[in-house]
Amino acid sequence: MQRLFPALHAFLYRLSGGFLGGRYGKAPILLLTTTGRRSGRARTKPLMYVADGESLAVAASNAGSDRHPMWWLNLKGDRRARVRVRRRTLSVVAREAGPEEKARLWPRFVAMFPAYEGYARRSKRDIPVVILRESAEDKA
Repeated sequence: MQRLFPALHAFLYRLSGGFLGGRYGKAPILLLTTTGRRSGRARTKPLMYVADGESLAVAASNAGSDRHPMWWLNLKGDRRARVRVRRRTLSVVAREAGPEEKARLWPRFVAMFPAYEGYARRSKRDIPVVILRESAEDKA
């Protein structure tokens, strides 16, 4: 089920241009496609996000697990990824938010989806906030 649901979600999202699966309550959803660090295969995950100027931010919460989500481990191996927001697809470069950025963005995640607060309390790890910025080659 853990592989089937995200795949179905991504399929419906792409098919409908984000009309289906583009929101979860107040939270907007994007599709993040990373390259598997071991397999080299494309891996797509629907994630809640916060728009921050020209960047998008996602939380590597893994529902409060003590383990990082695979997509974050993939990005640590290769910072380049693809993002789909509704019908728009972008090449992005990922980086972990610094402490000041995280302090500014984290309350926005909690306001959008209050369960993030519980995830942070439950997890023994510091949940990274990941900044996704459009790569320069796509802007040219």
